[in-house]
Amino acid sequence: MTRSALSARLSLRAATKRFADRVVLDRVDLATRPGEHVGVIGDNGSGKSTLLRLLAGAIEPDAGEVSIFAPGGLALLEQVVELPESGPRPPTVHDAIDACSRDLRALERDLRAAEAALAGPGGDGLEGAALDEGLRRYAGLLDRYEARDGYGASARLDAALEVLGVGGIDRDRPWSTLSGGERSRVALAATVAANAEVLLLDEPTNDLDDDAWDWLVAALRAHRGTVVAVTHDRAFLDAFTDVVWEVDRGRVARHGDGYRGFLRAKAAERERQRLAHEAWTEELSRHRALVAANAFRLDAIPRKAEKAGFGHGAFRLRGRDHGAMGRIRNAKERVARLLDEPVAPPPEPLRFSATLARAAADPANETAMDAPAPPLLELVGARVAGVEVGDLRLEAGDRVLVTGPNGVGKTSLLRAIEGTAPLEAGSVHVGGRVGHLRQQTSPAGAATTALEAFAAGIRDDLGTARDRLLRLGLFRGPELGVPVAALSYGQRRRLELALLVSRPHDVLLLDEPTNHLSPDLVDDLEHALESFDGAVVLVTHDRRMRERFSGRRVRMERAAA
Repeated sequence: MTRSALSARLSLRAATKRFADRVVLDRVDLATRPGEHVGVIGDNGSGKSTLLRLLAGAIEPDAGEVSIFAPGGLALLEQVVELPESGPRPPTVHDAIDACSRDLRALERDLRAAEAALAGPGGDGLEGAALDEGLRRYAGLLDRYEARDGYGASARLDAALEVLGVGGIDRDRPWSTLSGGERSRVALAATVAANAEVLLLDEPTNDLDDDAWDWLVAALRAHRGTVVAVTHDRAFLDAFTDVVWEVDRGRVARHGDGYRGFLRAKAAERERQRLAHEAWTEELSRHRALVAANAFRLDAIPRKAEKAGFGHGAFRLRGRDHGAMGRIRNAKERVARLLDEPVAPPPEPLRFSATLARAAADPANETAMDAPAPPLLELVGARVAGVEVGDLRLEAGDRVLVTGPNGVGKTSLLRAIEGTAPLEAGSVHVGGRVGHLRQQTSPAGAATTALEAFAAGIRDDLGTARDRLLRLGLFRGPELGVPVAALSYGQRRRLELALLVSRPHDVLLLDEPTNHLSPDLVDDLEHALESFDGAVVLVTHDRRMRERFSGRRVRMERAAA
């Protein structure tokens, strides 16, 4: 399939989608261009998967229009591939592969039907106009099949399954017996191998090791058709995207020049917001000064002459009085308009603070400078979840990345350090305040709003908490009154992050901190960690974060039986 032959276009026009009383996408206008590679980003729950399903025609908008033109085929890879169990036997791996390449299978069925039609009833063949029409139909179907290299699909599938580590799975095996990661990789292999002109992929890098990740990036770079991929993977965005769609609060913004172009656009937007806020602040201060200055001049003018009269002097006093009052009135009106239409400053940068680490480094604290600093965290002979961790000592500024296979006990280790779970052996000592960003969010009571939960967490009144939370830029005003139980996973993660940066901690325990956050917010989180004085224990599968990590690495692995 050459780029010149590409013609697929997908578009939304004023498309709105609701679920119950929640508007997920609001009057969205967008379109793909033939051969474009698009990365879709945004917090969890922002509507990215819904957008993908609208573009695939899997769901209908509540208002607006969806246009789908994909003569070279369209394939949708969802995060979870569920198969109905309505037949006499449970669905198998083979059934799942067929479901993920259904339009290619449909094209193959049409080809076989066209061949049978050309043979005619009883194999006598067609004649005349019917033969001409049958040949034209068959030729058209064959062109479409060959454009997708349909004859090579089986070999591509075998190779993809092998590189993704699922080539040895029996294809007659029941689909439900595979793990979630195995199902994801089988579905990804089948979707990519079918070679549809349009690929719509929802979090395709989930559950991939480094070799599988490299294969996927190479496959998508080589794909000459349109790719729209929802992802939180910054390295993946940087590797293959031409365009970024940012889904935020029901709207979709388009950014050109790939992920780096998106980051430049966000930085420019922040700078424009800063300049606009400065201009607003300066104008507000100037008009307030005008009110004060003219009030002072007005007080200096006698309110009336000692003797009544109609001479020029009396007129001059009254004229000065009226002029000052007019200037005060105009300035006050302008102040009122400015206050009615405030220009918010850009969000404050995320910043973690540590108390003990700063005190130990204070040159004025002679006692602290002379005495050796105690460790902020010390593990001695530690064992957790059946894994020997051994000894670990962290001081101010230290960083540790904990790695190991899923389920080995990394989360259990962080909980043991925090003191919410026991060690199986050994001891743990923490010499400062611990902050823990957990992998799984723990929502507050159903009636507790985001603002109330934040105020309780920082132990402050609602007014102060509201100002603080809005300055961070992690929430907008209307979201503060939403019950925590009704927040999306991304919003809950933002709330936990806001609490973490609003209280001092000396040891940060970060368990998959990039989960549910938009890529640009993950970048902000990394910058905040770089300037943090305390110690950090990190668990992450994020490729970019692991690549940039500077510090010690501790691998947890169970001993062979």
